[in-house]
Amino acid sequence: MDLLAHLEAYVATADEESFSRAAEGLGIAQPLLSRRIKTLEGHFGGPLFDRSRRQVTTTDLGALLLPYTRDVLDRAERLRQAAHAARQARVRPVGVPADCAPAALARALHAGTEHGITLGMRELPPLERKSGLSDGSLAYALLRVAPERAALRVPLGLASAPAGKEAPRALHLEQLRPRRRRTGGPPASPPLPILVLGEDQVPCFEGRFARAVARAGLPEGLIRPAGPAADALTETLAGRALLLCTESYARRYDARWAPLGDTALHRGYDVSAPPGPRGTPDVPEWLTRLLATAVGAARHGDTGDLRAAGDAPSRLAARG
Repeated sequence: MDLLAHLEAYVATADEESFSRAAEGLGIAQPLLSRRIKTLEGHFGGPLFDRSRRQVTTTDLGALLLPYTRDVLDRAERLRQAAHAARQARVRPVGVPADCAPAALARALHAGTEHGITLGMRELPPLERKSGLSDGSLAYALLRVAPERAALRVPLGLASAPAGKEAPRALHLEQLRPRRRRTGGPPASPPLPILVLGEDQVPCFEGRFARAVARAGLPEGLIRPAGPAADALTETLAGRALLLCTESYARRYDARWAPLGDTALHRGYDVSAPPGPRGTPDVPEWLTRLLATAVGAARHGDTGDLRAAGDAPSRLAARG
């Protein structure tokens, strides 16, 4: 027996003094309400209503039990409200890269509040975001995948020291090879090392980037882990290194940035979650859209116009 439903039928009938009006107020058929009252009377061991008159009235037993019944229903309603508040207040952690745009993450937090969800952003390395979904410590995460099969793509490029002239519209690694020295001229300068942030130190990227560097005829040892971001930025802005990063990250620190022309070297992301009731990840569309903006991504199929790299953040945000 659904005790609460039966008690609701009892209280509604007592308030309305009518089986038909009580059934209408509860949105159920009158025969169903009558069966619930009958079942409840059997449960309590006596009649709750006097049906001998035209107007339904409570019996002595019904009048005695009514205050207790109202108290039970009131406590049940408070219990439902407490459970709802607990669900709303529970923070749902979201694993994101460390170089996301802060303003875009703030918009995602605000949108979560509007949708009745409290989000908490956690900046984590790629492998920790993946393991966080597996062990349940994350509710959602941006996962690194190969760009050709990713839902979101983020153009990567090389940041360098600020300079008066504009950066190339699209950069190919072959352009980093030292030019041949002229006869009798000074020796050519060796190419600057390329620093790779932790976000790009993942198997789906490192191997293909190393092969691309080798195909471009660049020397071995050119690629180096960036280490702490502050140190990498110091080396880059001082003109002693190039930093592999996104445009928004480079612009944030006033570095010059040129996009890589090879789209196979761009980042790929999927927004994922632990499997839902149907066995597939359940990620709100609005969250995917806002996280795409936070990483400066375009949806799969948007190749992007590298000739217009200067306004990429607004262009990609609009597409996302």
